[in-house]
Amino acid sequence: MRAAALYPAAGALLLSTLSAAPAGGVPNTAGSPGAPAAAGSSGVALAAARAAAEGIRFGTCSDAQDLPGALQCGKVTVPLDYARPDGRQIELTVSRVRATHRDPNNSKHRVPRQGALVFNPGGPGASGLYFPLAGLLPEWKRIGAAYDLVGYDPRGVGRSAPLSCQKPEDFFKGPSLAPTHPSEAYKRERVAQAKAFARGCAERTGSALRHYNSLNNARDLDVLRAALGEERLTFMGASYGTYFGALYATMFPSHVRRMVFDAAVNPDPAQVWYRNNLDQSAAFESRWADFREWVASNHDAYGLGRTAEAVRRSYERARARLAEEPAGGTVGPGQLQGAFLQAGYYDDYWPSRAEALSAYLKGDPKPLVALASPVREAAAEAENASAVYTAVECNDAPWPTDFRVWDRDNTRLARVAPFETWDNVWANLPCAYWQAPRQRPLDVRTGPGELPPTLILAAERDAAAPYDGALEMHRRLSDSVLVTERDAGTHGIAGGPNKCVNGHLDAYLLEGRLPARRAACAGHAAPTVNAPTVNAPAK
Repeated sequence: MRAAALYPAAGALLLSTLSAAPAGGVPNTAGSPGAPAAAGSSGVALAAARAAAEGIRFGTCSDAQDLPGALQCGKVTVPLDYARPDGRQIELTVSRVRATHRDPNNSKHRVPRQGALVFNPGGPGASGLYFPLAGLLPEWKRIGAAYDLVGYDPRGVGRSAPLSCQKPEDFFKGPSLAPTHPSEAYKRERVAQAKAFARGCAERTGSALRHYNSLNNARDLDVLRAALGEERLTFMGASYGTYFGALYATMFPSHVRRMVFDAAVNPDPAQVWYRNNLDQSAAFESRWADFREWVASNHDAYGLGRTAEAVRRSYERARARLAEEPAGGTVGPGQLQGAFLQAGYYDDYWPSRAEALSAYLKGDPKPLVALASPVREAAAEAENASAVYTAVECNDAPWPTDFRVWDRDNTRLARVAPFETWDNVWANLPCAYWQAPRQRPLDVRTGPGELPPTLILAAERDAAAPYDGALEMHRRLSDSVLVTERDAGTHGIAGGPNKCVNGHLDAYLLEGRLPARRAACAGHAAPTVNAPTVNAPAK
């Protein structure tokens, strides 16, 4: 369920001991004896008590000289295996910007601190280390005045006991193909690659591999809460971060103060993760159509066609040309598809993609090469993110182990949703050949009064986290409130351009105030054209 969400504006800017278990609160085993959440409950309590006693010694971040703001970094120690809390330990790297106390609307008013706000951007495999710098953005200043903004690298990510499944220099393969209806020979090639990747994960990490999963991410979050000196957690998760945030809410409901689920994924155990990926592929087809309709409405600027179908033909013409001769020697159909998939996440990217495609079809490949060519310098980071993504999703739940099941389901789906279906298969296929034990997903669910009110944010046409997932999360978390951005599809809407959404976010985090069980905001404005006008119509 490849996903990452911190609103792109933030992404551009970023390019006294308390008891470990609050009074009256013990981890919820959330199920029958032997349920997966119960296995490490005593280990979590022990690790959290240690972390509360030790705290976090924050200091200068290793790359602070290149960053704006007052970012600090520190370490938190957690058990690799919570069933053996005195066994092997790993360190998680944590970042923080202290609450500014400055009211952006009244310089004479000192804003009281409310605690720490911990953020996870999703993935799995995404780093949250630079999230605290979001407090420099206008949309986050009120929240940053009241909260220490805290990010971290989850286990396996970046500077937190990083995982790897292959040599980083071998990670970027390009130029590559991306057939929407692959041949049997191509499928056999990709099956072989998936087996090799799964084998590499097992060989490089060994028996520790099984411990990189969502339940442990939720347990780590409780240890982080204790290390920060927070009796109860204030947390915001985006995309995949909403899933293990919901696990946390189910396992540790009495440890929760406030929680925001932005771009909520479907937590139904039957959906995790194989069926969620099928739903995601179907949703990307609709979002791909949204993009093409926008491009068609701006034909005078881009010359790619006056209808969504004409724009699709322009895109297919580029794919065919790139298959014959990759642009810049590095951009083939696979890299083209990867660049345009990003437009399915964020409509901020629509103008740059349309401009690059237009220029390429008119004979200038430079914008497309700049946009889509693999960044070799980022290979280690990208390989690490892929390794963590694969490990967590494969460990979390059962997957079909017979490729014929994948082939049947996705061949059928690709007939109506060809844009992302098979690329999504290849991203997840190592799970068919995974060598570590699979878990049984926890049944995310809280009853009335078990959990403080929580806030779910969702865009109605989000492809990476389809809207049905937000509805399911809302049904399962009693006393939650769902705020929907209508007719919009940006993946992660907190702190973005929608003032209505941000109003609900601020009211909840700053005042604990929520609307009725559901509320809606009109969608934000469509992106504006940033390409020069062209006169020639698309063929």
